[in-house]
Amino acid sequence: MRLIFYNLALFVALVLGSPWWLWRMAATRKYRRGISQRLGKLRPGLADQAEAARRNHQSIVWLHAVSVGEVLAVSRLVEDLDRALPGFRLLISTTTLTGQELARRRFGADRVFYCPLDLPWAVARYLAALQPTLLILAETEFWPNLLSACFRRGIPVSVVNARISDRSFPRYRRLGWFWRPILSRLDRVLAQSELDAERLGAIGCRPDRVTVAGNLKFDVRATSESVTARRLKSAAHGSRFVVAGSTLEGEESGLLEAWPRLLAADPNLCLILAPRHPERFAAVAGLLRSFPFRWTQRSAWPSDTASSPSQLAPSEIILLDSIGELASIYSLAAVAFVGGSLIPAGGHNPLEPAQFGVPIIMGPHYANFRAIVDDLIAHRSIRIIDHQELAAALVELLTNSTEASAMGARGREVFEAQSGATARCIAAIEELLGAAAISERTA
Repeated sequence: MRLIFYNLALFVALVLGSPWWLWRMAATRKYRRGISQRLGKLRPGLADQAEAARRNHQSIVWLHAVSVGEVLAVSRLVEDLDRALPGFRLLISTTTLTGQELARRRFGADRVFYCPLDLPWAVARYLAALQPTLLILAETEFWPNLLSACFRRGIPVSVVNARISDRSFPRYRRLGWFWRPILSRLDRVLAQSELDAERLGAIGCRPDRVTVAGNLKFDVRATSESVTARRLKSAAHGSRFVVAGSTLEGEESGLLEAWPRLLAADPNLCLILAPRHPERFAAVAGLLRSFPFRWTQRSAWPSDTASSPSQLAPSEIILLDSIGELASIYSLAAVAFVGGSLIPAGGHNPLEPAQFGVPIIMGPHYANFRAIVDDLIAHRSIRIIDHQELAAALVELLTNSTEASAMGARGREVFEAQSGATARCIAAIEELLGAAAISERTA
């Protein structure tokens, strides 16, 4: 009955929303890409790959990571699972275009595909073709039709890096009558924190199947000097960098308004501005044109990776209009601002700069990373500010090298102390796969 209600509501929503979706698909590339896969048509070669794996006595594990953040979070897990599970073939799905592009670069295009929409026929077609031994969901991608179809087929489901945000928790509680019978059937839920574990139990997960494994993002370590970082470093000629990462609309303008004040404190600064969403790259470039600052775009650099962009002038701004490069760029920062936090958008991941010992500034809206930020606050390794305090906080850390270094060192200690989630997740997955194999043999 619950699924009938859900599918009826989903059908009505699709019908009523179809004009908007058709318009978005016509106007925006990210809504068009992968639409056939989302509706149930498998990517060419995917079914053949699954069949070939089975002929080689490999079982399929399907891991789903929604977008860029989840792909980055599971990147170390995927690498370690490949080594730990030679008898299994790991296939990875994403929902967004940017997540798809990053996953293809990180894991290989042959095993990455778009996750089907939560439509009964689309889900059934993928499960029939892939026949996974295990479904792994990153964070909280709870789709009723996908989960129910797995349960009917006896496919165990595990959730890694599981979290319930401040915003979503009340919604799950209100719909407890719907979610509890579904979530109670999850086989293993590996939570980021004790708070997440408590919330997962409150919305319907069985407490005996919920374990605090920690946050996978503490185990993801960017190369301290990537090709892009080297090119920037070579072009800077002694300039210091302020890196503003994962910024959203309203934050770039605040940073640009503060820029003259930062330059007055240190004329040798360069600003790296990295918008969160690729579809906003053009809008941020337009915003930069409205300010009287010298600036350049990452996409305009020579394609030859052996060469560097032209020498960066002191006070120059670099628009990082690329995907997947921000984490390594943080290694250059004298100070980092982590975006999505000056506006009520939940914030983004402060661990990316913390791993390099970079002092961090963030706005007050960090609900999506509450446990991490609270830990950093407790160790005095992050500064939480509002719009009015942005310029002053940046200037203080740029001019007080002793405090900035100490703050960054404390952040690196937090990062190092919290590692180990990947190993705990792998142990749980191996245990689950062993139990599944025993169940198949005795069935």
